[in-house]
Amino acid sequence: MLGHVDHGKTSILDWIRKTSVAGRESGGITQHIGATCVPLDVVESYCKGLMKGDTCLSIPGLLFIDTPGHHAFTSLRKRGGALSDFALLVVDLNDGFRPQTIESLTILRQSKTPFLVAANKVDMIHGWKKGDTTCITESLKQQSKDVVDKLEERIYTLVGQLSEQGFEGERFDRIADFAKQVSIVPVSAKTGEGIGELLMVLSGLTQQFLKEGLAVDVSAPGKGTILEVKEERGLGTTLDVILYDGTIKEGDTIIVGSLGPPIVARVRALLNPKPLDEIRDPRDKFDSVKEVQAAAGIKIAAPGLENAMAGTTLTVAKNKKEVKRLVQAATQEVSDVLVEQNVNGIVIKADTLGALEALVGMLKALEIPISRADVGRVTKRDVLKAEQVGKTDRYRGIVLGFNTSVLPDAEDLSRNKNVPVFNNTVIYRLLEDYDEWTTTERAKEKEELLSNVVRAGKVHVLRGYVFRQCKPAVVGVEILGGLVKPGYPLMTLKGDCVGRIKGVQDKGENVRKADEGMQVALSIDSAKVGKDFDEDDILLTDIPEPDYRTIKKILEVIRGSEKAALQQIVDIKRTRNPLWALG
Repeated sequence: MLGHVDHGKTSILDWIRKTSVAGRESGGITQHIGATCVPLDVVESYCKGLMKGDTCLSIPGLLFIDTPGHHAFTSLRKRGGALSDFALLVVDLNDGFRPQTIESLTILRQSKTPFLVAANKVDMIHGWKKGDTTCITESLKQQSKDVVDKLEERIYTLVGQLSEQGFEGERFDRIADFAKQVSIVPVSAKTGEGIGELLMVLSGLTQQFLKEGLAVDVSAPGKGTILEVKEERGLGTTLDVILYDGTIKEGDTIIVGSLGPPIVARVRALLNPKPLDEIRDPRDKFDSVKEVQAAAGIKIAAPGLENAMAGTTLTVAKNKKEVKRLVQAATQEVSDVLVEQNVNGIVIKADTLGALEALVGMLKALEIPISRADVGRVTKRDVLKAEQVGKTDRYRGIVLGFNTSVLPDAEDLSRNKNVPVFNNTVIYRLLEDYDEWTTTERAKEKEELLSNVVRAGKVHVLRGYVFRQCKPAVVGVEILGGLVKPGYPLMTLKGDCVGRIKGVQDKGENVRKADEGMQVALSIDSAKVGKDFDEDDILLTDIPEPDYRTIKKILEVIRGSEKAALQQIVDIKRTRNPLWALG
């Protein structure tokens, strides 16, 4: 199951399984690969009445691999695509192709995986009448012509989008050549309409065109991908695994990737989830079995699995020589991700290797350097590493934790050392939190810099509002641009010094500053009206050269009239001194 986030992959499986996994996931988004076995009798029950003549299903059932839809999980989807014989690309009929839809198609093309399109959310078409069947063909007979036309319009939008990606598509019941055209099946994960045809087309295509490829050599040693490492009462540490090749038996020697040296262990127990149970979120207890053949989602119990790493490959070794080779392969797989990188980068932690790969890829795309990428909980060591980085770059001296926890002593240390630790169960929200913090902190930093310099301000001395000529001069002014504050020096348009603002009053009250558009009274030390300036004159703040050098570093926060006043001040200064604040 592939497709864009929130287009309904898990929801379609929920309808088939009669479960509600989607509603219990963080952010309503699948974060890890899951697996569900749908037995042949269940598939046949949905396809009942749809098969023509003597057509029957010869496949033993379907193992659905549900992959995360968000674009950060490209690496997880790549693993899912490489494991799969066939794929269901789920597309929101009303939303069309989105970034992860196109990413999914790229993965399917690269792995040469055949697929069909489940055009979900037909029930969202305005005027759609819910049918009393899981057969979309029958349901369409109950719809008005206007609704059918809207469906056709959306289907042909998908046909066009498939064509843009190099695929020829058509609605499943109008396909001329299933070997050359991609089937589009309209469905609703909410009402179940179209689920029958979806399973029928999926099953029919696989057994017709993939018969040889579906054959499994059950005598071959088992291979699988570890989905999750869990502690189970009475079993200790266990592994949730998708077995995609060969057979695994109780007593087999398995090699598993870990944070340290690869684990070599003997299988103590094999547990099979009940049919239609999602291995990530089972409703019932697993069955204990002696052996399992691919393809299957299984739970494995063995000693010494505490440091096993989710997302790595599990392999069965036939002999001691094979153990040595598989240990080397497992070491390489982990080392490709768990490496010390940019010394001044951020520290990242995730609960699985696949999730870590996704986070690493996303940060690299954003050109954010990484100092350490690791699997597991956030520790004191991570916080200390981030603190060290923060001495060089405070915005990189942080820890990002995806779908993991922070140890109490690490939490205390991060608070004491003022090292931000961001933790979230949804990857894009984790990065949004970090981006929001960075933006806020940079804005605070710039505001602090601006609070310590003379900023650009432009005032008009109002005629008839000279309240005192000197010692100090007190006049009414209008702020034409920027701002003025007590302590700011003023100059004329020729660059001559006028004096320093002693105070600012608005309606008789002392204020800390006056902004554009305000009319206020200024008291100006060392200035005399009629000598240093006159009524109707335009005055500007006299920005010292060091202050302007500071302002230049953060020019992007200076906007509108303040920026115009600043340029006018710079022009006046450089008229008198061409080298002013250059270099």
